[in-house]
Amino acid sequence: MVLLALLTSTASAVADTTTSADSVKFSQKLDIQLRYDNRSNRPSREQYRFRYYPSVSLSKAWSLHSFVVTGDGFSSSHNTIGSSNTDYLYARRLYARHESEYGKTEFGIIPTYKGRVSSTGLSKDGWITGFRHVRSLRNNSAIEVVVGQLANEQANHALDIGKGNSDDNYFEVEYSARMGQRHSYEASIERVLSGDFLRAEYRFNYSNENTLFFENVQRIDASANKFVAGTSGELSGSRVGLPHPIEYFAYYAYVDDGFGERVELTEDFLGTGHGGSVEFSSVLSRQHNTDWFVRVDTVGGVTRLLAGVKLSFNR
Repeated sequence: MVLLALLTSTASAVADTTTSADSVKFSQKLDIQLRYDNRSNRPSREQYRFRYYPSVSLSKAWSLHSFVVTGDGFSSSHNTIGSSNTDYLYARRLYARHESEYGKTEFGIIPTYKGRVSSTGLSKDGWITGFRHVRSLRNNSAIEVVVGQLANEQANHALDIGKGNSDDNYFEVEYSARMGQRHSYEASIERVLSGDFLRAEYRFNYSNENTLFFENVQRIDASANKFVAGTSGELSGSRVGLPHPIEYFAYYAYVDDGFGERVELTEDFLGTGHGGSVEFSSVLSRQHNTDWFVRVDTVGGVTRLLAGVKLSFNR
């Protein structure tokens, strides 16, 4: 509790604020995570993560955004406590956003948007240098186009522009749609790190709080495949004596060895082959905006236990 109090007082100094001068508004958000990481193939460690999101709203249509986070790699956002050479903190994104009746457009060093990243797509702490446009269509569908580069996987070079080559080109066209209240799907074609991919995902909401999902990603230039099947949702905390609902997320995945670097850009990547993960999380303290989580992963004979707390400041 002393540690939580210390973190709370530290974060409060940079907690969300909003000031305005005419139509210009500045806002910021911070979250802090502490976790215990125990893998079967190396010593355990204690880690921390800071995520900071400053933004400036210039008008109803235009805004500027950035993202600063600990960690040194595309899919790594934690520093290890007690290590003398892991005090990393870098800006990973800097981009403009325009929103209108024609959709949303982002350009600069932009975010990744790829679903629940621990199983499916690019790390949510990653970046792409380029352009994105998302256009809503009829019948609860949308199309997204991304063109750019993923030139460097080191966080200290995330804001470098113009230093990539043709092998770093990034391209994606994705179509997504809902079929009623329970069914939805996505389909995309991608060019990532010299690999060509076809991706399809189907989601079935079999109740108000629970979802089944299936994803298949085929690397068409190397005959390699990634398959994911899982479920997510919410359980009643009262069944186990807890005051708040418990969120869960579980999946099985298989990744061919020849799938390429794309798979390594998922968050906390462990390895290829057969694997799975189960995670539970819930509210620890609403007063302090604190959650807890426990997660177990296993891939290729390596197992890992993650457990920790997260403090959020979002007003």
